[in-house]
Amino acid sequence: MTANPIAETVASLMPRARAELTELVAFQSVADPAVFPRSECEGAADWVAGALRAEGFQDVALLDTPDGSQSVYGVLPGPEGAPTVLLYAHYDVQPPLDEDAWLSPPFELTERNGRWYGRGAADCKGGFIMHLLALRALKANGGVPVSVKVIAEGSEEQGTGGLERYAEAHPELLTADAVVIGDTGNFRVGLPTVTATLRGMTMLRVQLDTLEGNLHSGQFGGAAPDALAALIRLLDSLRAEDGSTTVDGLAADAAWDGLQYPEGEFRQDAKVLDGVELIGSGTVADRVWARPAVTVIGIDCPPVVGSTPSVQASARAQVSLRVPPGTDAAEATELLTAHLKAHTPWGARLSVEQVGQGQPFRADTSSPAYTSMAEAMRVGYPGEEMQSSGMGGSIPLCNTLATLYPEAEILLIGLSEPEAQIHAVNESVSPEELERLSVTEAHFLLNYAQSKAAQ
Repeated sequence: MTANPIAETVASLMPRARAELTELVAFQSVADPAVFPRSECEGAADWVAGALRAEGFQDVALLDTPDGSQSVYGVLPGPEGAPTVLLYAHYDVQPPLDEDAWLSPPFELTERNGRWYGRGAADCKGGFIMHLLALRALKANGGVPVSVKVIAEGSEEQGTGGLERYAEAHPELLTADAVVIGDTGNFRVGLPTVTATLRGMTMLRVQLDTLEGNLHSGQFGGAAPDALAALIRLLDSLRAEDGSTTVDGLAADAAWDGLQYPEGEFRQDAKVLDGVELIGSGTVADRVWARPAVTVIGIDCPPVVGSTPSVQASARAQVSLRVPPGTDAAEATELLTAHLKAHTPWGARLSVEQVGQGQPFRADTSSPAYTSMAEAMRVGYPGEEMQSSGMGGSIPLCNTLATLYPEAEILLIGLSEPEAQIHAVNESVSPEELERLSVTEAHFLLNYAQSKAAQ
């Protein structure tokens, strides 16, 4: 990395950043009280609020949002007449899944092979630390040249919309000239990338009931309608023979015309087993950035261990549908619900509950803020040019902000590159990426302030 005062300051702060990320990762802040106690999220929110106060932020508050979570807010005033930049991250995390599959405890930040492992290390507690590093580097080198607002969400992973609804009810709160969403990632470690599009999502809980109670499979099996078998058939209707998503009436043939994702690299990133085919058609970029994708993320049915020879009376699944830009998430929800009703076999009783929804997002990468970011990335990543990619995941707040503040420029960067394995076991963050992106963000704030002053 080319020596410059900001880069040198960030490098000197990295031991402190690791210690702070260790503290933040230790909170088991899964925003679902059925999985971990609410006190874990409250503890993480208090930690974030304390970190903002320590940096001189004013009006620091824990915002009680409509879904029962808390978002942390603070303001750092800048020079008179300076633009305002909103920095976003979230402190809630995905459940650790199979803790036995982790090579180190999921809520203990652990260094291994040059990476820091722990749930939320990249997604997105590391993103909050990135914001702190950038601001500290600026304060040590002449001061922060813009007014800064920070919002740290407490239920992003649940998709329950608490912060979106709070922002809609308090539209003055998050007003800004530019927004940096620190919750995406580079296409590859060392390749600076802004995310141009996000798929939206809808989440449905589907239940099928066929009997008043379970029955002996020897006595009744063969004629009694099996709810679990019905559910399997119903879920199978959501995919074509090649694995493509097939929801009646939902377009699934869009093409991605930007940065491509070579199949070999994707297989390696996704850790696809030898001999196992990828699903779907078109390029990998088409499939993961430009088209809908359905995933069954959970099924309630008897586990193998302890199972009995019974015909199941009821079965339930949680179905996630990723929605590409150009498709309305509410319309996709209606189409998915109609598809499930049309394809339910044997007259089984179907109930569908919506548990989450977020709109897709497309950034205006031609805006002046992106010029400032491209220049900053050349500093943070010497010899590299900024790339634009899509992201298959969802950040529902983006569309809320774009609707509330249509003049604001929204940029998406972050630490969730493929090696990070976010949402999976053994999630990790590259400390080199944390350092380089912190330098980048600091220079972006400098560049952006200068560009606005020149207007």
